[in-house]
Amino acid sequence: MRAVVKNGIGVFHPQGFLDGNSSLSLLSIEDIDATIKTNADMILVSLKKVIFFNRNGLDTFVKMFQKVRAANHIVVGFCDYDKKKYDSIMKFYENDLTFSLFQSLEVASLFASNFKNQSKNVLLYSEDKSQRAAMAIELHDNGHNPIIAQTKEEFEEKAKAENAYDLIIENTYLGQMGQKVATRVTGNAIIYTVSSFLDAEIGNTFNIAYHNNSLNVGFRLFIFDAYKVVSMNVHALNFFSKLASAAAEYNATICFVGMTFEKTPISFKETLEDAGIMFFEQMDDILQNKELLEELGASSAAAVKNKRALNKVVVTELPNFIDATVATIEMMTNSQAVKEAAKIDKIDIEQKENKIASSIGFYGDIDGMVMLVFPIGIAQKACELLIGEKTDDKELILDTLAELVNIVGGKVKTLLGDEGLSVDITLPRTYPNVDSLLEIAEGKKGVQVDLSFNNDKFLFFLTR
Repeated sequence: MRAVVKNGIGVFHPQGFLDGNSSLSLLSIEDIDATIKTNADMILVSLKKVIFFNRNGLDTFVKMFQKVRAANHIVVGFCDYDKKKYDSIMKFYENDLTFSLFQSLEVASLFASNFKNQSKNVLLYSEDKSQRAAMAIELHDNGHNPIIAQTKEEFEEKAKAENAYDLIIENTYLGQMGQKVATRVTGNAIIYTVSSFLDAEIGNTFNIAYHNNSLNVGFRLFIFDAYKVVSMNVHALNFFSKLASAAAEYNATICFVGMTFEKTPISFKETLEDAGIMFFEQMDDILQNKELLEELGASSAAAVKNKRALNKVVVTELPNFIDATVATIEMMTNSQAVKEAAKIDKIDIEQKENKIASSIGFYGDIDGMVMLVFPIGIAQKACELLIGEKTDDKELILDTLAELVNIVGGKVKTLLGDEGLSVDITLPRTYPNVDSLLEIAEGKKGVQVDLSFNNDKFLFFLTR
């Protein structure tokens, strides 16, 4: 199959039915390589003329996407589909969506490098907050004016305005983002969702590596949304008891919300409470009570006891971490970064006033943590695009800053992947002041890089 190449986007147009057998005969790696040689920097498969597809049919293309992405570092994915097709793809690849999805070729063109500086007013919405932020940043970087709807209702209301937007984006996904493991909420708590029957399988389905790295980054409150749990057996009981014991070493708290004990022995609840797990009827009983959040550890953090030294592998990748951080902040603040100093030592922050911070962990082929210290002015300016307006609301700035740092983590994940290093990233942890960050960083040695954005001092710290 030959692609239609225009403005740096190569598009293949299969027709009819896509299943395991037919897909193999429609497209080959050689077809894609020939398209790339025409200087295409985006390879897409259009689903406009596809009547039916199944997971096996799409897998053929997805495997090719992965090979092409690894070898050429270009955008790959699908385009030209309706809501039903989009929902099917999202369901097929819910936890492993590494490619991009563009509702139309016109939408895809907004993200193509050849379309930079052809400014468009774009209304966008995604249920995934990180995706909203990622799309806004990419569109802004390409010279467009993104208008972000924060809710479905706001999106539908704004979409009614005639001739207000050049394009409206929904049902679109940028595949270079990280993985969806847990939900971050205000107060630096992580929520896990569990359902049905909890048994020995929880030990296989729960991502313990992610959980442990979230502890390392500084999260101290973990909430299990258990509204849909039917019952729990002794194997699950033992799992959560051990999880609580491990959390206690970090002064972390584990809570269950909405758990009923109609089909679970009430003695199990007593055992879990003895292990330190707390039970609440409603999520708002925790999240809307700031004093309780503070008490449970969501707004503070104990230092990690097991301090590990940086190794050569992590330090070697320092340029990737710096590049991802600087590129994102430069674009968001329309300023130029100046590197002022670099050293390997414990974190050193000379002036603590009017600064906030964030940290994000990574683990896999290499592991560690990035800490970023922002003057409040840089944070406000960087977050202005994502919020949609200027604000002095510190909680809102912190919440939006987490999304910005999540974008940095996603870019790092992509850059490392291009070099054959597979990593996952934690959700970002934010800090309302420098002292709360130092509780996590205390005693850790790492690489500190001091940067300046328009004379505002910014600190980058890479550690383990």
